[in-house]
Amino acid sequence: MPDTAQITASYGRRFIVRTPAGAVFDATTRKKRVDFACGDWVRISPVNSEQAVIEDYLPRQSLLYRQDAWKTKLIAANVDKLFIVTAAVPAPNELLLQRALLAAEAAGIGAVVVANKADLPETAAWREKLSFYESLGYPVIETCALDNANNLRPLMQGHTNIFLGQSGMGKSTLTNALLGSDAARVGEISTALDSGKHTTTHAQLYDLNEETKLIDSPGLQEFGLHHLDAAQLLRYFPDLRHLAGQCRFHNCTHRAEPGCAVKSAAEAGEIREARLAFLQRITDELLR
Repeated sequence: MPDTAQITASYGRRFIVRTPAGAVFDATTRKKRVDFACGDWVRISPVNSEQAVIEDYLPRQSLLYRQDAWKTKLIAANVDKLFIVTAAVPAPNELLLQRALLAAEAAGIGAVVVANKADLPETAAWREKLSFYESLGYPVIETCALDNANNLRPLMQGHTNIFLGQSGMGKSTLTNALLGSDAARVGEISTALDSGKHTTTHAQLYDLNEETKLIDSPGLQEFGLHHLDAAQLLRYFPDLRHLAGQCRFHNCTHRAEPGCAVKSAAEAGEIREARLAFLQRITDELLR
């Protein structure tokens, strides 16, 4: 009879799993299956006291993943709170933030935006940009990882959380601060390239307390959304979802079609032109 365990670290085709009793195994999968993610609850067959084989995963509460035209990349399973970690330095990627928020909406995962490195002078301008996302209902929390990472604890309590973002934004430093240890490896930022080095190479789950878990994930530079349905896209925009179903054509691309409710709203100044442009961009990607 297979045992139940949770994947606490994912290394491609190798995994670390932990049973509810606390037994930890180095696990592999049957054949070449890689459709498992950190956070998955799985059935395992122990081989010995240190090794096990993953047989299958149990039903998921949620699955956060990204997909481009060529491949799907699972990020984490069974998370219910996504913390998108941003910072003014290295240069933040607002498009990545927007895409991650869409993925969270589609997966039914609550999202929080973290403005890390709040002590830097460059933060003021970035924080001003983030005020728009705050107006959409996403909490924006300012942190300086070495001083006040605890600002995040009230929002994390009782949830399975994940840190997601570009390399160099301070995800692992925040994780260390919350854990009170150097469990997550932190690397120097490559200022010459204005981008962080990839310091976290795999997703890793940590226990913050008995009711609260945190997954630290590798840095992202892109977030493909090919798994989304173009016809449902408006519903993932908090500021546009009231327009869903109001276009004349159900397969409207919100560009040249007559009777487009979204374009009319943009022309009337009711929604931001930049949000229409982002919607058009993602719609084009999904319909290619």
